[in-house]
Amino acid sequence: MSRHRSHRPASADDLLAELGRLTTQALERAELQRARIELAEALQREMLPDSLPELPGLRAAARYAPARDGLDIGGDWYDGFRLPDGSLGFSIGDVQGHDVEAAAFMGQVRIGLRAVAAFTPDPGEVLSRTNDLLATLDSSLFATCTFLRFDPATLELSGARAGHVPTVWATADGQGGITPDEGGIPLGITPGESFPVTRHRLSAPGACVLVTDGVLEGPAFPIEAGLEHVLRIVRVGVGSPPDELAAEVITVADLTGHTDDAAVLVLRHDG
Repeated sequence: MSRHRSHRPASADDLLAELGRLTTQALERAELQRARIELAEALQREMLPDSLPELPGLRAAARYAPARDGLDIGGDWYDGFRLPDGSLGFSIGDVQGHDVEAAAFMGQVRIGLRAVAAFTPDPGEVLSRTNDLLATLDSSLFATCTFLRFDPATLELSGARAGHVPTVWATADGQGGITPDEGGIPLGITPGESFPVTRHRLSAPGACVLVTDGVLEGPAFPIEAGLEHVLRIVRVGVGSPPDELAAEVITVADLTGHTDDAAVLVLRHDG
């Protein structure tokens, strides 16, 4: 004896109910994603400085652009602060990852750099001690970073680099280039690392520009090409106000096709 199953055709009410259920789920997912983005954005705003310090003969400006895929924010930063001896400290860096955890780790790196720099004038020592501090944290993240110290008494700009992209510079008399300093490994990986220091006396009017790799590279755009493009911009705009130069440099990110977030820090000096 055969049995036949009867399949009741879906009614219009059934289809509308299913459509309503799927729509509700989609809205809930979108709301959760929006809340996640807003949290990351809020962390980013709180962790970046409202303004940068300046001294007679030295002006600073910065720009930050969020990730171009619109998903997560939080990896890149810039900073500037006054030190107890009257000098200025500047940093720029990029934390691995792009989420709330990366934003929180970025805050720890910034705070660590500020705290150590207040007691240690040598940029290499600043990075070394900050690296040791971060290596003790229970985190799988790491950060690339460049730290600079400007001494207004001697007009010396000293700096050290931890796995970060090189600094671009140009002077009003037509010179310019990409700093060939050796650098060290990123922060937070291995304790006990050392970071070589480079020192330059700012004798001629000019600018030095620090960027994160989100400005420079893309799927078909290597870092070297990005650095050369930034150098051309800095050579042409070396006499521009630092905020205008920073705004121009960060547009390089639009050419690379990179979806990463990006940061630019410009120091303009009168020599």
